[in-house]
Amino acid sequence: MKRILSIDGGGIRGIIPGMFLVALEERIQKATDNPDARLADYFDFFAGTSTGGILLSLLLCPMDDNPTKPRFTAKEAVDLYLNHGSEIFAAKPWRHFLSKFGLLSELYDETVLEHILAEYFGDRKLSQLIRPCIITAYNIELRKNHLFRQQKAITHGDSRDFYLKDVCRATSAAPTYFSVAEIFSLAKTRFPLIDGGVFAHNPALSALLEVIQSYNTYKIHDIAILSLGTGISKTSYNYEDFKKKWAISIGPALVDIMGSSSAESVNYYLEQLFQSVSRPQNYIRIEPTDLSSINPSMDSASPNNIQKIIALADKLISEKENQINQIVAELVHDKKVSTERSVWSFLKN
Repeated sequence: MKRILSIDGGGIRGIIPGMFLVALEERIQKATDNPDARLADYFDFFAGTSTGGILLSLLLCPMDDNPTKPRFTAKEAVDLYLNHGSEIFAAKPWRHFLSKFGLLSELYDETVLEHILAEYFGDRKLSQLIRPCIITAYNIELRKNHLFRQQKAITHGDSRDFYLKDVCRATSAAPTYFSVAEIFSLAKTRFPLIDGGVFAHNPALSALLEVIQSYNTYKIHDIAILSLGTGISKTSYNYEDFKKKWAISIGPALVDIMGSSSAESVNYYLEQLFQSVSRPQNYIRIEPTDLSSINPSMDSASPNNIQKIIALADKLISEKENQINQIVAELVHDKKVSTERSVWSFLKN
């Protein structure tokens, strides 16, 4: 069984899948009696969009003195949000005021996020991530999806390789929240990119296709997906309010609508797909279904709301206790019986 870990977008709500991953990693460590066990050792392929792309980049970021081992624990990955979330989503009052009248294209200063990403990743590259993965973005000039592929960065060199800090900046460039990310490959090719959530808020389906297409001896029966969401937003938007507002001022609402509808669609397709091959247990989707206890806006990063998000994530973990234990048992079993964890082993030949 080859296993995919997929993490949705959702801004500050990335704390929710992040804390779930902490619980999963800690239970693996306990089950194996190995405090150095990491999630990267138990999944074959990773996929992330926006906040999910940042999380997986942290999970797969290599150590300086041992490039085959992760630099960050799952707990340290979540700490980026707990320590810097309020800083990333801190907008001056004048920016909020001007945005209401369509006089400002984005709410937040991207240089704050860029500085934090540089602190965490330095000059590490996409090709250096320790497991195969895809991270989503969208090219606004070519009008096409853009997938940052770790394996392609390895095989194609500088033309497809990027600094990790730039990859994370691009995948999280949510329209109206942050400006378009103008980044360059190591070969100096320019890419104007925005958040991959515009087409793959839930990147699990993209990950499944990537594994099947790139390693064509695999069939869907041999693949299991753990898909982590950031919560189903059910905020209702009033028709008259939309009608009266400037187009730019309803941008955040449109991002929310696109993200939720995209994630729900992908979830439905995958459920139907795995049921059609009599493997419904091979697709697990975990996220809170009720966000009423928090402010669900992806940029609601006040200390008070962050504490509420933490409480919601803790509640989710408690509710999924049996399922987490089952996932851990299967991951540990697979690890014991597997002789080759990488679906991309052919790249080494």
